[in-house]
Amino acid sequence: MFTIDPTLHPDIAPLAWLVGRWEGAGVVGYPTMESANFGQEVFVTHDGRPFLTWLSQTWLLDEQGEKTEPYATETGYWRAAGEGEVELLLAHPTGIVEMYYGSVEPARVELKTDGVIRSSGAADYSAAQRMYGYVNSNLMWVMDMAAEGHPMTSHMSAELKRVE
Repeated sequence: MFTIDPTLHPDIAPLAWLVGRWEGAGVVGYPTMESANFGQEVFVTHDGRPFLTWLSQTWLLDEQGEKTEPYATETGYWRAAGEGEVELLLAHPTGIVEMYYGSVEPARVELKTDGVIRSSGAADYSAAQRMYGYVNSNLMWVMDMAAEGHPMTSHMSAELKRVE
């Protein structure tokens, strides 16, 4: 399964399975866009304080699975928010900052936005929900969002493998 680094702060021990480098692929789509395949690389690190650092980079893929163009980048922090609760704070270079709040249980996290801040030039985006799971040693995740006048709708999902 996974081992807990002894320097990992005990408050974030329920998120220990996220720590590492992950790579994989997924699907993105929305009513305002055509579905496409994407590649993703995620780095989750810690320095002994009670949070994890998150960096995710994605790029679109062609039919052969080759990178065609950068897609999305997000950086942020996972924080314990009490017994069985967690926060995820994310910033995007597109002018969006998100605050997620949710529950954590062994190998599963469910989150909903508690707040979304957009710059004047950012896309119309109002809410999202995400689920992350540690399944068969892989990081699997899904994201639904409400944007551009659409209600909460499936947007992205991926399966990532740990890279040693």
